[in-house]
Amino acid sequence: MQQQATIIKVSGPLVVASGMNSARMYEVVRVSEKKLVGEVIQIEGGTASIQVYEETTGIGPGEPVYLTGMTMSAELGPGLLENMFDGIQRPLSAIERESGHFIGRGIDVPALDRTRKWQFSPKKQVGDFVKEGDILGEIPETTLITHRIMTPPGVSGKIASIEIGEFTVEEAVATIETEGGGVETVTLMTRWPIRRARPIARKFVPSKPLLSGVRVLDVFFPVAKGGAACSPGPFGSGKTVTQQSLAKYSDAEVIVYVGCGERGNEMTDVLAEFPELKDPNTGEPLMKRTIMVANTSNMPVAAREASVYTGITIAEYYRDMGYHVALMADSTSRWAEAMREISGRLEEMPGEEGYPAYLGSRTAAFYERAGYVSCLGSDDREGSLTVIGAVSPPGGDLSEPVTQNTFRVTKVFWGLDASLAKKRHYPAINWLSSYTLYMENIAEYLNNLAGSDFTALREEALAILQEEARLEEIVRLVGVDALSMRERLLLETARSIREDFLFQNAFDPEDAYTPISRQYLMLKSILALYTRMKPIVEDEDFEFSRYLDLVVRSEFAGLSKKTEDELASLLARIETETNELTHAPAAISSAS
Repeated sequence: MQQQATIIKVSGPLVVASGMNSARMYEVVRVSEKKLVGEVIQIEGGTASIQVYEETTGIGPGEPVYLTGMTMSAELGPGLLENMFDGIQRPLSAIERESGHFIGRGIDVPALDRTRKWQFSPKKQVGDFVKEGDILGEIPETTLITHRIMTPPGVSGKIASIEIGEFTVEEAVATIETEGGGVETVTLMTRWPIRRARPIARKFVPSKPLLSGVRVLDVFFPVAKGGAACSPGPFGSGKTVTQQSLAKYSDAEVIVYVGCGERGNEMTDVLAEFPELKDPNTGEPLMKRTIMVANTSNMPVAAREASVYTGITIAEYYRDMGYHVALMADSTSRWAEAMREISGRLEEMPGEEGYPAYLGSRTAAFYERAGYVSCLGSDDREGSLTVIGAVSPPGGDLSEPVTQNTFRVTKVFWGLDASLAKKRHYPAINWLSSYTLYMENIAEYLNNLAGSDFTALREEALAILQEEARLEEIVRLVGVDALSMRERLLLETARSIREDFLFQNAFDPEDAYTPISRQYLMLKSILALYTRMKPIVEDEDFEFSRYLDLVVRSEFAGLSKKTEDELASLLARIETETNELTHAPAAISSAS
């Protein structure tokens, strides 16, 4: 690395340098003698604008800029799982060893441990023909995830040599004689530019749901594996808790959690909880399937822009192995604010509310990297990458640019409602404004998985909640006595759906996760009572208090604690008790 250029201007995270004739777009550079990490984002003749991912205080004109000849890339290989990185993929544990509890400037630590040895087991033999994406061998990265070493993209040919044993990430495990006559050396580690999507064979229409154990999400507004969802909401509405619940309990095989500009204590909570919590699908600690990228609010703003790209590149890498991966980005608003700051420093023409004019295209390019795909390789393996982004609109204003641009490219909207949060109803997802556009694709799968009438129950429950909103207007004007018996029954049923089914305590170990089969039986119990009571309450002699006094109805308050056998028993007793109502007299009177 040689001195190639000289700083002529410093403006916050933006540094302008002259003598950059040999620089390339998105090339990584080292700024000043402190060797701060930067990236070339604009070139005009021999002058380049550099986005610096560290604090630039004390840096001034005349200081050197060193070119590396490498683009901003992620290191991909064994050792990513159970690790926590900053926005430019420096492991925080290694940074702590170098500079203590506070991140020093100019620290250069590799993303992957160069000394640790991994047990490599080959799956191919010398002389085998391989093409890009073929699996050459495997490494037991954790007890949950087997790391698959793949033939690099763009490489095909015969295997000249392949090893077995323990290797570091930089040591060669195979060589391939390419069809062009060259020799490609394969190590356990590869690099990939973070701003470029990794290649795939083809993309499918998503047809399987990403199940999370969160009832309002799985039943009412599910996201498909390979889909894109957003959860905008004001401060205190539960965005982070919802994201963390998805990271903890969703049935994805690998979780990449990106904390972009959020408070440090939220990432600390994740770090403290995940090693203790068990994956409900496997019983293993959650950290064994989790990778964390943390760029908290007290870290340099510019690095937020890189953090989401770092996270999604790592996620694509595990997707290419054939895993179902979920990426949680909390929050993409902070990422957009970082773009706005750099755009302002570059003196670009601003768009709406000062955001750059290319905000929409950058947002679309990020979410479009999600998908259910056929991976490269001859084994026809499939993988998926689901992207779930939290959005933090100022004051909960959903008309602001980041939210609106996100709406255009995501197919699931989980609208977090401040009024529900104030009532302590969590998850505070508004069932009237939220939606999913994947239901048509995943309905058959859900009906086969949970019950043949699953989607019919969902539609009935949503219709009841929508009708409740209309009736509440009437009740506020003229009182509940103006309603018919059937309308009063609907209001009571809607209250049961809201309080006994939708309300879920993310911090209660028994209530935080509900399997889809139990969710189905819970909702079926509530709606079974409603269906059986509808003809009964039409009788003009029926007293509504008899419905309110039903024993089975009082049991709805504990639905979330019941087992599947107990719920099946409850369904049978609902039929018995409602039958008794139809045969018992409404009142007993004596002749005077």
